[in-house]
Amino acid sequence: MNNSELLFLYDAQLANPNGDPDDENRPRMDYQSRRNLVSDVRLKRYIRDYLQDAGHELYVAQPRQGEVVTADKRLQTVLGGKKPTVKDLPEILDQLMDIRLFGATMPIKGEGGGAGSSIQVTGPVQFTWGYSLNHVDLVNSYTISSRFSSQDEKNQGTFGKDYRVYYSLLTFAGVVSGKRAEISRLTESDLAWLDQALVEAIPLQTTRSKIGQFPRLYMRVEYVDDRTVLGDWRELLDLDEKENLRSTVDVRLRVDRLVARITEARARIAAVHLWQHPDFRVWYGAESVRLADVIDSAAAGLVVPVETGLKAGSQ
Repeated sequence: MNNSELLFLYDAQLANPNGDPDDENRPRMDYQSRRNLVSDVRLKRYIRDYLQDAGHELYVAQPRQGEVVTADKRLQTVLGGKKPTVKDLPEILDQLMDIRLFGATMPIKGEGGGAGSSIQVTGPVQFTWGYSLNHVDLVNSYTISSRFSSQDEKNQGTFGKDYRVYYSLLTFAGVVSGKRAEISRLTESDLAWLDQALVEAIPLQTTRSKIGQFPRLYMRVEYVDDRTVLGDWRELLDLDEKENLRSTVDVRLRVDRLVARITEARARIAAVHLWQHPDFRVWYGAESVRLADVIDSAAAGLVVPVETGLKAGSQ
């Protein structure tokens, strides 16, 4: 498998993209730069939930209501009830897509029964933390109440805080390692599901604090080998105005430098897997454009549209 690098943008309007449990669940922020932050763990949770809903077996799956699952029990379920050993690793990898994608540490005994308490598989797919391209303003906290009391002897309900951002245009970078894909047994079909999950998962996994979030742009640059890495593609995006953004209408995102990088590296790129929300435009020169059209003009034959909609027979 070849290396790939990923660029993913989604936005949040009057939502809380990733609450910080150590800070009253306020949106994660870099207050010095006024950038909104989202952890890679949050993004992977969207992907896992989407894949689970699509019928894929996962290692880190959402348990059924009332179910308590340990890592050891999860592996035993996959193996039909027997305790996992090193010899079972290929079968485990073949059955659990999230390990093939993101890796895992698994409680697998060595062949002698007592040698080795766990095995770690490093995932070929890794994401950075996401950050906002714009300067983000927080909505003044609102107090929310519950009709249920916190203790039996109390009559009144409980109160909490509701923290949100006005608007955040968030961007992630990621990498797919061809070398690590060989070890984790990652397939091209798995990558197609990853592409699809990134462009569909967030609106489908909405909650009260996450409503108002939509994917806007996804690009996976697939290289011609398993050695090429060109760097963080987010650094090639330019936002004309970073202050006081409140919706996509206010966004003027320039891709001139990104297209120039693709043109310069044309010989090292096998394909550009691309999806863009129909309501989201980017700017190239003085024009509002579809990114696929610009890339096609600069380097014909590279763009591969990302499929959407559950693909029958691809599991």
